[in-house]
Amino acid sequence: MKKYLLTGAAGFIASVVAKMLLEQGAEVVGLDNLNQAYDVRMKEYRLAELSKLPGFSFHKLDVSDRSLLQDNKLTGQGFDAVINLAARAGVRDSLEDPWVYLETNATGTLNLLELCRQENINKFLLASTAGLYGDDAVLPTPETSATDRPLQAYAASKKAAEALAHAYHYLYGIDITIVRYFNVYGPAGRPDSVMFRFVKWIQEEMPVHLNGDGGQSRGFTYVEDIARGTISALQPLGFEIINLGGHELMTINTLIKSLEEITGNQSEIVQHPRHPADILTSQADVSKAKSLLDWEPQVSLEEGIGKVVEWYLKEQSWAKDIKTD
Repeated sequence: MKKYLLTGAAGFIASVVAKMLLEQGAEVVGLDNLNQAYDVRMKEYRLAELSKLPGFSFHKLDVSDRSLLQDNKLTGQGFDAVINLAARAGVRDSLEDPWVYLETNATGTLNLLELCRQENINKFLLASTAGLYGDDAVLPTPETSATDRPLQAYAASKKAAEALAHAYHYLYGIDITIVRYFNVYGPAGRPDSVMFRFVKWIQEEMPVHLNGDGGQSRGFTYVEDIARGTISALQPLGFEIINLGGHELMTINTLIKSLEEITGNQSEIVQHPRHPADILTSQADVSKAKSLLDWEPQVSLEEGIGKVVEWYLKEQSWAKDIKTD
């Protein structure tokens, strides 16, 4: 039986990765500090769902705390891999408190890499972001595109994490895969994400706050596709950086229209200026993931959006009270 240390376990993507690993018969030890970067009730919901599954255990720990290197919950456990999905995410919030982004995303990664070195754990997977490519990348964007000009502290902190990961691969021979995620969405998603916000606002007949003219576009990726790719990337690869992203590009205006059609509600649009830290268009070139992992997205946007709305309606009694800012 494989045994994995999974950080950010109460998070959106990590909780789905954990569920898939557990269904495959693995043991998953989850870490999360349950911070209040967004409404913690969503994290508690995901954690409660995971706690129903055999093979899952959880520790409330902060990856940025160096003391975890001596914590007996993590030392001497014989982990087959560390899957680092703990992160402070979100573009705009990183402008308000860049320090916590650096602590979690860079220092947290360093602590976990050091744990791998100390404990002879030979596989480390790091979740990174398409935000590294900035606003001038060729579309669809390959992994070879420049990443040395991030637009905000969030992307910059992930660039630091990637650099640390390469250093530990070079110095200590740790097998490391970095997966760069593109615009992940799905049921029980982050409440500060565009998909959750729009579903809630339109279903509850609240004003829809739109930054820019809505012409900005994203290659949205369904969370189960992302989780499959992440798990595939646990195989031995040496050192690789791999995009995991959606195959269908959609503008924000089209997304709003799609949700209006599904819910049967019309939205009242409140327009705001486009935020300078937002990327205009983001779409992944996933040919490398296809070649190395035999992976490609399978869930269409139409199907995936429908599943998000279906989940919201099922959980509406409490989800309608989740804060979206």
